[in-house]
Amino acid sequence: MTTATIPISPQALAGTGKRPARRVLPGFNLTLGYTLFYLSLIVLIPLSALLFKTFTLTWAEFWTAVASPRVLAAYRLTFGASFLAALFNVFAGLLLAWVLVRYDFWGKKIIDALVDLPFALPTAVAGISLTALLAGNGWVGQYLEPLGIQLAFNANGVVIALIFISLPFVVRTVQPVLEDAEKELEEAATCLGASRFQTFRYVIFPGIAPALLTGFAMAFARAVGEYGSVIFIAGNMPMVSEITPLIIIGKLEQYDYAGATAVATVMLGISFVLLLVINGLQSWQRRRAGGKT
Repeated sequence: MTTATIPISPQALAGTGKRPARRVLPGFNLTLGYTLFYLSLIVLIPLSALLFKTFTLTWAEFWTAVASPRVLAAYRLTFGASFLAALFNVFAGLLLAWVLVRYDFWGKKIIDALVDLPFALPTAVAGISLTALLAGNGWVGQYLEPLGIQLAFNANGVVIALIFISLPFVVRTVQPVLEDAEKELEEAATCLGASRFQTFRYVIFPGIAPALLTGFAMAFARAVGEYGSVIFIAGNMPMVSEITPLIIIGKLEQYDYAGATAVATVMLGISFVLLLVINGLQSWQRRRAGGKT
């Protein structure tokens, strides 16, 4: 004979003199207040100081600081190289995450740990290592340079450095989604006669597309602000391989604080708009996937 369990409401507990269990975290008002305070202290106040310093410039001074040919060339290199690096890592990160999730092989844990190496490695060390590897007298560069392939001290080196430091963002974003994917759907598609490309296109890709966009956004944002690993391999030649963060550092060294904040404000605005667009694409992708189910 079994005994049915009757749920007891908080009101019933109050009638018996027992107090209902407390929440693990404090109430909404306290947690929201702490969240807003922490967000303001860490993010909003520094960004406000950046904008206020920029507002000390007149429009002519602001335009001169942010639209000179040298600065525009740095914008093109920084955002263009960041976009190429993030786009490359979308494909490379997906393949790497796929191998780590779907296959078992010797040394898998070592490779999985190496993916996080750019997180732990100081960016300056990464830049020096890439330079020693790809320079004209480096281990790899000494064989490529006679063929006319130069990967260091130009825009190619910038892209390679940004690929190195942003790869983990895509892998670690896509990997959990692949682990949670239902393999039964892939098997069902195969049984129904779908090819490998069709299975990936109609079964796998819709589930991982939001994660890929998220990884792309995170990799792009990380690459835009990178400095330490790039300055060693870029060559830092004005109008050729000079990134925007180096422009900002140069203005600070010349005590042109308003000019430095003006360039930083432009970078902030462009990055914010791009991330907003990517987040909009993610929301659209989720709504579309939800409408199909």
